[in-house]
Amino acid sequence: MNLKSTALLVTTGLSLAFSAGASAQLRGSVEIDGSSTVGPITAAVQREFQNEYPGVDVTVNVSGTGGGFKRFTIGETDISNASRPIKAKEADAATANGINFFEIPVAYDGLSIVVNSNNDWATEMTVDDLKKIFLSENQNTVKNWSDVNPAWPNIPIKMYIPGTDSGTFDYFKEVVAGKTGEVRSDVSVSEDDNVLVRGVTGNQGGIGFFGSSYYFANQDQLQAVAIKNGKGEFVNPTPETIEDGSYNPFSRPLFIYVNQESLSKPAVKAFVDFYFDIAGDASEAVGYVRLPASVYQAAIANVENGKTGSMMAEHPEASVTEVFSVE
Repeated sequence: MNLKSTALLVTTGLSLAFSAGASAQLRGSVEIDGSSTVGPITAAVQREFQNEYPGVDVTVNVSGTGGGFKRFTIGETDISNASRPIKAKEADAATANGINFFEIPVAYDGLSIVVNSNNDWATEMTVDDLKKIFLSENQNTVKNWSDVNPAWPNIPIKMYIPGTDSGTFDYFKEVVAGKTGEVRSDVSVSEDDNVLVRGVTGNQGGIGFFGSSYYFANQDQLQAVAIKNGKGEFVNPTPETIEDGSYNPFSRPLFIYVNQESLSKPAVKAFVDFYFDIAGDASEAVGYVRLPASVYQAAIANVENGKTGSMMAEHPEASVTEVFSVE
């Protein structure tokens, strides 16, 4: 059974609890844009929601986290999918436009570094190895795998990466390039993670990165690289290592951001309530890792209490489970 089928089975059982009479009468629209990483979760919720609320038009676009926030902060969308917390300049733009928002964590994800299935040399890497491959300062000197490690073959490196509007790109850049470095320009770029998968699978020297759910769904075609974590261990992305934090520095929480004013619209309020009810199961069903129940409960409490703004921005060094805790 594939992941989409599993998602439908899981969410269908949950959605049966809703009142058919009330849901059939609800009308309206919900406009969503943003991360391609969060997109599959929101799309799974969308499908099941519209089975119960056929009169509500829910649109899920995928322009990347940054692209989604550009629309969200000027009031064009009700909800923004995000694979990173909102940036200060984005939050400031929202404030300037009179938009208050709720920050809602929905799942854990791991950013997977992947290589071609015939790559039998780069099965383990350090962040320093990734710096050699991806940073612009090495663009003229690192062309082949042997330039990264002399023990590796003299095969050209071909890089496939998300676009700069992607939260996945931002996250990778933050870890590998830091505040001052830049990712090299001789890379193949796409906002569509499926295009990246095809690129890596079609080139023996290929390497790329994207959300772990795309790796889990395509692990019969490519392989993940074990990354050296802060304890000196080489760790592969799995649901367990992503949740327990051992797959660092490439495990992360995923979010949706909800315009507070949009919640006054019954269709948006119903969709957000529905999302809360099935977020954990829907996330697991499409290849992500559910958050602890206490995190969902804290997010619900924030919405009920009108606690707007970015909790993650207030505590940048804290984990999502530390920030979103029931008081």
